Amino acid sequence: MSDHTVDVVVIGAGPAGMAAACQARSLGFSVVVLDEQPALGGQIYRRIESAPEAIQNILGADYVAGQVLAQEFKQSGAIHITGAVVWNVSVTGTVNYVADGNGEEITGKHVILASGAIERPFPIDGWTLPGVMGAGAGQIMLKGSGALPTEPVVLAGCGPLLYLLAWQYLRAGVTITALVDTTPKRAYVQALRELAGAIKGWRDLAKGIKLLASIKRNGVKVYSGATKLAVVGKQAAEGISFRYKNEEVSVASPLILLHQGVVPNAQLSLSTGEEHIWSTDQLCWLPKTDKFGRLGQTALYVAGDSRGIVGAKASAVQGRLAALAIASSLRGSVGLDELIADQIELLGDAVSIRRFLDVLYRPQDENRVPTDDKVIVCRCEEVTAGQVRGYVALGCHGPNQTKAFGRCGMGPCQGRFCGLTVTEIIAKSRNVDPNTVGHYRVRAPIKPILLGELAR
Repeated sequence: MSDHTVDVVVIGAGPAGMAAACQARSLGFSVVVLDEQPALGGQIYRRIESAPEAIQNILGADYVAGQVLAQEFKQSGAIHITGAVVWNVSVTGTVNYVADGNGEEITGKHVILASGAIERPFPIDGWTLPGVMGAGAGQIMLKGSGALPTEPVVLAGCGPLLYLLAWQYLRAGVTITALVDTTPKRAYVQALRELAGAIKGWRDLAKGIKLLASIKRNGVKVYSGATKLAVVGKQAAEGISFRYKNEEVSVASPLILLHQGVVPNAQLSLSTGEEHIWSTDQLCWLPKTDKFGRLGQTALYVAGDSRGIVGAKASAVQGRLAALAIASSLRGSVGLDELIADQIELLGDAVSIRRFLDVLYRPQDENRVPTDDKVIVCRCEEVTAGQVRGYVALGCHGPNQTKAFGRCGMGPCQGRFCGLTVTEIIAKSRNVDPNTVGHYRVRAPIKPILLGELAR
């Protein structure tokens, strides 16, 4: 195991990580970027440097726009270590990771956590069957290898990514049997109240309207306001059933892609023990930071979607802001005030639409907190919603106790896929706020590693 010290360590090479590295390097700081992926770009710009033109055309202009940031990053002089699995971060800036089968350690005077987002769980009946995936996973396959469904597909849920993927699939010639939209009519009324604040993001609003129009123009059957979703099938997915306009509807398909938004990939920040707060807007845990993303009084900063879902543009701005704040702490703010003010203004513009989107695409309670006791919540250990409620009846007050009651959250994913659901089930069962219930205690190693890798 080797170790050394640099000015800034960045974890993640998506929009926030790349922008942070570029900003820090432009100010003369030594920067090492650790990324688990084989190439830069994160999830949003996956394979941005090598995607064939045909794939770029399918993915659209917003994806291709990432090439500008990728090129800036390549020319910045930052050291980029790919295939780096970070398994521990200390509040003082020490980072442990595995790369090429070897355990490594590096210390940053400051560390920027830019680990992005993961898909929100969608715990409904049948969601663990073969043939059921997240829409985000479908898009990763498209970006990463050009893989496309060979059979008709159903997309179900809500959120911008669901409609974007539908549009991309249509451009690629994929047959979409149905788009089952869980957004209720009342959400549109509630979102209208936030429209004035979203005007600065009118271009994004216009893009969304065009996407929806294109999907309908291509003849896709859209079921708006669907409820009571369940995947149909015994050994594998055969279709999806739901209620639409007070009627039971069933649509046959061997492939169901579910989605109801993304949430911060907060495992690294959670593992530090620093405070995280339940967001009533985004229905997830957010690290408590200052306006620059600093986590408490630590050497750590959080930027991008791992701090709170803001999208690619705002993530890049947050990355630059974190780097500027670090520069100010290391060298003083002389000459940086104007740069910081400019980035703060850009950030305000970039997030202006966020409140509108959070209200419009708020995941419905029935799709986050399953009322059917038979629905599996913890996929790794096959723990059901009913079992979690049973633990509460026996005196379980929080997620960490569920581990002792029934191994919930103790599988390979370490609670990534069940954590939010378990917190909400317990909170609802106890009739208390999620902040009272708390979250899983995340400990290193936050990713599975081999003892042999640590020894080398």
